[in-house]
Amino acid sequence: MNDNMDDGKLTVEITSFSYRKGIPWDSSGNGGGYVFDCRALENPGKYERYRDMTGMDTEVIEFLEQEGGVFRFLENVYGLVDPHVRRFMDRGFTHLSVCFGCTGGQHRSVYCAESLARHLASVFGRDIRIVLTHREQGVTCNILSGDAGASVKGFPTDTRAVCGSRRD
Repeated sequence: MNDNMDDGKLTVEITSFSYRKGIPWDSSGNGGGYVFDCRALENPGKYERYRDMTGMDTEVIEFLEQEGGVFRFLENVYGLVDPHVRRFMDRGFTHLSVCFGCTGGQHRSVYCAESLARHLASVFGRDIRIVLTHREQGVTCNILSGDAGASVKGFPTDTRAVCGSRRD
């Protein structure tokens, strides 16, 4: 999944994770980036009907969005990350890590990571590369603007994803 990773384009690596399993390692070796704690958001995982779902499932999405706090949380995230991405692009940096953690790495963090990936694809398009990893689900996707890959629900119409399983 690392095709053309040395082309000088900024890669924004977005990861959802469980705090129980620790904060993800920065694979770039540069350190830094963001770690956002989603545990203050209402937890769908405490309700039996959501336990086997993730933040990608419609029922969980509706739960988080009806509670409302997730929108304000994400607006604050976007307010920090967007200018950081612009500045990194201006300076020719090639890696930015953004992680979202919650208790199990299944509901809130997954939803927030998906939301940031959609947002960045919409704002920056082909100017950046987005790698989205849901660590506890063992899935990594390269989010692409253009024709390659499968279309991604909720992303801009020219956005595609190439996904594979990954176990750390």
